[in-house]
Amino acid sequence: MTEQYPIKSQEAREQAGRDLATLVYLIQAISLFTAVPFFVGVLINYVKRSEVRGTMAESHFRWQIRTFWFSLLWFVIGSLTWWIFGLGFLILGISWVWVVYRVVRGWLTLADNRPAY
Repeated sequence: MTEQYPIKSQEAREQAGRDLATLVYLIQAISLFTAVPFFVGVLINYVKRSEVRGTMAESHFRWQIRTFWFSLLWFVIGSLTWWIFGLGFLILGISWVWVVYRVVRGWLTLADNRPAY
């Protein structure tokens, strides 16, 4: 005997997507002080991306994924160039501020129930 799972209403999908996006913003905020949670957050984004397709949270997932990949890129560039008169430290500092901006802006637009873009 197989049990059918009820199909979620659009409103329930929207709420579940907002809850997941909020969780990932929280994880990203924590990762400003230690990098490991950042990887957990992006894994949640990739695993749950199909569940939020077609909802407002989809734009926030895209925003969060791009925040991860660009911050990783700038971290690598900053780490490789620290020896050039401290240029890497400047890059790392600017990158950290940029991630703070992305997390705060994304979280505020999510709280306003608006798409990230």
